[in-house]
Amino acid sequence: MDDRDRRTGSDSVPTEGARDADERSDRVEESLLEDEADAARGRDEIRDRRERERGHTGDERGGSHGRYGEDRGGGHGGGSHGAHGGMHAGHETMFRRRFFVSTLLSIPVLLYSEMLQEWLGFSVPAFPGSEWIVPVFAVIVFAYGGVPFLEMAVPELRDRAPGMMTLISMAIAVAFVYSLASLVVPTESAFFWELVTLIDIMLLGHWIEMRSVRRASSALDELAKLMPDTAERITDDGESAGPRPADNRAQPGEIEEVPASELAEGDLVLVRPGASVPADGVVETGESDVDESMITGESTTVSKEPGDEVIGGTVNGDGSLRVRISATGEETTLAGIMRLVEEAQSSESKTQALADRAAGWLFYVALGAAAVTAVAWTIATGFDSAVIERVVTVLVIACPHALGLAIPLVIAINTSLAARNGMLVRDRIAMEQARTLDTVVFDKTGTLTEGEQGVVDIATVEDASEEEALRLAATVEGDSEHMIAQAVREAADERGLERRTATDFEALKGKGVRATVDGERIYVGGPNLLSELEGDVPTELERFAARAGENAQTVVYLVREGEPVAAFALADVIRAESYRVVDALHELGLEVAMLTGDSEDVARAVAADLGIDTVFAEVLPEDKDEKITELQKKGKSVAMVGDGVNDAPALARADIGIAIGSGTDVAVQSADIVLVQNNPMDVVRLVKLSRASYRKMQQNLVWAAGYNVFAIPLAAGVLAPIGILLSPAVGALLMSLSTVIVAINAQFLRRTDLSIPGLPGVSAPREPRPAD
Repeated sequence: MDDRDRRTGSDSVPTEGARDADERSDRVEESLLEDEADAARGRDEIRDRRERERGHTGDERGGSHGRYGEDRGGGHGGGSHGAHGGMHAGHETMFRRRFFVSTLLSIPVLLYSEMLQEWLGFSVPAFPGSEWIVPVFAVIVFAYGGVPFLEMAVPELRDRAPGMMTLISMAIAVAFVYSLASLVVPTESAFFWELVTLIDIMLLGHWIEMRSVRRASSALDELAKLMPDTAERITDDGESAGPRPADNRAQPGEIEEVPASELAEGDLVLVRPGASVPADGVVETGESDVDESMITGESTTVSKEPGDEVIGGTVNGDGSLRVRISATGEETTLAGIMRLVEEAQSSESKTQALADRAAGWLFYVALGAAAVTAVAWTIATGFDSAVIERVVTVLVIACPHALGLAIPLVIAINTSLAARNGMLVRDRIAMEQARTLDTVVFDKTGTLTEGEQGVVDIATVEDASEEEALRLAATVEGDSEHMIAQAVREAADERGLERRTATDFEALKGKGVRATVDGERIYVGGPNLLSELEGDVPTELERFAARAGENAQTVVYLVREGEPVAAFALADVIRAESYRVVDALHELGLEVAMLTGDSEDVARAVAADLGIDTVFAEVLPEDKDEKITELQKKGKSVAMVGDGVNDAPALARADIGIAIGSGTDVAVQSADIVLVQNNPMDVVRLVKLSRASYRKMQQNLVWAAGYNVFAIPLAAGVLAPIGILLSPAVGALLMSLSTVIVAINAQFLRRTDLSIPGLPGVSAPREPRPAD
């Protein structure tokens, strides 16, 4: 089973050994974190005691902010995940602190290193005791920044799977012991400066890794924020359906504000205009349009009337609703989506970085070379201090300075270059994997489309012009806030049409609107309006409406003095960039799919217009990640591009999750890469940059490993019979040269051409920008 199968959790069960390794690694990091947190915990206890003495109990402190306190997430399952995300945040803080402290303490070591002074041609003032600056500060750096790597190498050794932690531990341990021995036993040189710089570099890399994990974990917190803290509960027979404080007893029919977490099934709540629905329920009284886009992905609001279901977290429109609660806590739709996001994130396998695999190989090479060196020199010259020095030189030369920089340097430039071109990389592994993509799945609403209704076509009778019809419709709709009215006004504004003055405006519920313009009675509305007016529809307008219906477009009519004179087709407008991105991805050999909760007709019409290969329509939020899994089971490497809460599980499940920057916070938090400029065309740039970055990673690994392939045999003394023997000082110089070469090669990534291929009918919306 490959990494993709393990990532999606398809019919795979982690082995007992793998689970034990993960648990041991977590325990090591948790123990380090506990050491760091002891002092902070003591301060918290003192603060809590003082607050209790002042009369501020824990419950009072929680209050309406319980979602961010000990009960984080309320009934939505956010508590345990909040603790899990907090653990990663603690790890990030710990390694960041250790990196900065260790780097600061490394400065005296570098300044007072005689070898560096000789190479760089500088000197520093000497004073009594200055000879101890290098060893003392190096010991402190090793104890504070290096020991954690020794502890994290233990699980690798127990599992007999050495990686970067094992190689780092071997190098710093050997350098540390040998350098300390050099203080009492004459040796050619010590390795204090190599020791501290390696520790600093590796602490930086681990800090970046922890930050990535912590950011990915915050997606569930963003989901929890969709639910309101409080609800307005309507009492029934003098009592609310759920528990209420004894000192706040309400009379029948009164409204009381209660924490949303206290709602129970059967409670009746008031949802005011513009407020969020506190939990899943059924409308008892009232009518309104509810915005469900953050849950269902639908671009239009959904009309609600008595008997209709509403979803917790959705936003009420202009009307007032009384809702009978049917589900709370873990049973709500939003809580189900949260569980899917958490499951999708936890099912992702720990993809091993190229550098870590190379470190594992290098570990065995170094040990083997050291063993052969010891045996060969002992047989040739007898065992003495020179043999020990030769073995130490081999092991220290294996110190992965260049290897530790090979990947991070490319990633740093890659991230900067991506950001300058509208891409925020939140997961370095995702950027690396983008080169392997063969299928890109787009959410429709808000990604391929504008996410709002627009006028896409107009038909008129013979004696009316499109401009005049649109001007009249926009005039009549001038006082309406309905989304169709807004679309008509925007279409008129785009054509520069000035509206006239309308009087006697009246909204016809469920039918449309009417007003008087220049003494004429003008109506704008849908088919129900025509039925009420009992007017005959001209043949040309009938054909237009039928054609629009085939394309799943909404049709509204303009009626003047009882006679239909024009019809407008409205639809979720396709973004101009969508045509270019589909063509460009096809040119790069990638398949394009579309995933949407919209109807089959709407989805097929959009797909046909854009030339999309695969369509998944009428997909419920809880099923979207299953569609991604279906593609993955076919052997596809899948990227998901979306912008809504309903896309979050799919974004987390995909091999690479790509969020549109203008999308919801939870979509952005669930994604590996964010398109900050809200431009789907950046998906094409992402693939090109990933391929270029991977080539640089491979080249750097070749340079880093090539240094070891060349230097380790020389350090072992294979050319000693002809008088060529690599000294520790020269080995350190070669190590530095290898690092410089890797750094310079990484800089060439800035020259990558991210312009879009010159395809027929395809033009880049803007020029790519170089990295800083």
